[in-house]
Amino acid sequence: MRGPLGAALAAVVMSLLLGAAPAPEATSGVAAERVPALARDSLPLISDLTAAQCPELPPLWVVAQVQAESGWDAALTSERTGGPAGLYQFGRGNWEAAGGHAWQADPPEPEADVLSAEAHLRTAVPWVCANLRAATAHLQATGKPTVPLDAMLVCHIAGCGRVTGSATGVPVAGEAACAERCVQVIRRYIAAVHANLERFAAPAPEPAAAPAPATAAAPAAWTGGATSCRPPDPTGDGCLTGSTRHGLEAAEAAFGSWSGGPVIRSAGCWDKHAWNPRSDHSRGRACDLFPTAPGIFPAGAELDSGWQMANWFRNHAGPLQVKYLIWQGRYWDPSVEDDGGWGRRYTGGGVYDVRDATGGHFDHLHVSFRE
Repeated sequence: MRGPLGAALAAVVMSLLLGAAPAPEATSGVAAERVPALARDSLPLISDLTAAQCPELPPLWVVAQVQAESGWDAALTSERTGGPAGLYQFGRGNWEAAGGHAWQADPPEPEADVLSAEAHLRTAVPWVCANLRAATAHLQATGKPTVPLDAMLVCHIAGCGRVTGSATGVPVAGEAACAERCVQVIRRYIAAVHANLERFAAPAPEPAAAPAPATAAAPAAWTGGATSCRPPDPTGDGCLTGSTRHGLEAAEAAFGSWSGGPVIRSAGCWDKHAWNPRSDHSRGRACDLFPTAPGIFPAGAELDSGWQMANWFRNHAGPLQVKYLIWQGRYWDPSVEDDGGWGRRYTGGGVYDVRDATGGHFDHLHVSFRE
């Protein structure tokens, strides 16, 4: 394991603490009954850490990677001087670099923080997230095809130099000072984590089969043409394009206030989205409209409210300059024919965990607008 490629980027996220706390499986994408007992007990902490500090790191990936590292044995150590030790099998140098308290003996003393599941996760998750964000930025800048989460695994097992020094982000023999043995270790590690993802994943919820019709009044068309991203963003700090601001205002006129209203519980538009530089949020071209509390799979009236908004935006995509919609694990844009339901299945683009309430866009409607 090696250190982060660069400093972690700040993430601006909406707290999952709004409303009642959901069951771990509802927000984590993890089938709790399938994982080791310590992983199951740690799910609330993992969900809190990732939601608050690293929303682009699905809790399922934390569980799967730790399983590949230590089998969720918090006391696992090596007799070798300096590590590895604990859930993520940190060496002493990386543990201290991540901000962990140094251990004084080899193997670490039983009371050392590196062998405490909670202390280890609180130190390790931000470190792993820093690798993920640095790798994401590099892949985006270079156009390399590797999924950012897989590049994060390469960083952890072989060093981020293997990502930057290879043509794809995962080295072949001879690249990035990685010989055949190195390549085999990396590929086995990625395969092991992926096998754990399949083993521990909760089933993806099925989208509703019969979405409610859109009944709200038709909006006025946006006629202002292309604009730059300009403040204010009424949902927070940042800026919006003219068509995005118009779409948000039209939704408020049709469905009531976007802040605690009867249909839209909350909304967020501009966001840096450091984990996904291609996002329309960072350009002021998108809004997320929540008919329920973040992290909750909506049902009943809240699910109906979400479908009303989704169909209203779809029905008025032309006048509102709608570029695409994501809702209930489904993606739609004006070029998409319905395939097995409303729009087509949303894949997450290798960035989001589609089993998660937020990653799969079950708890909110994403609306992107054209300039």
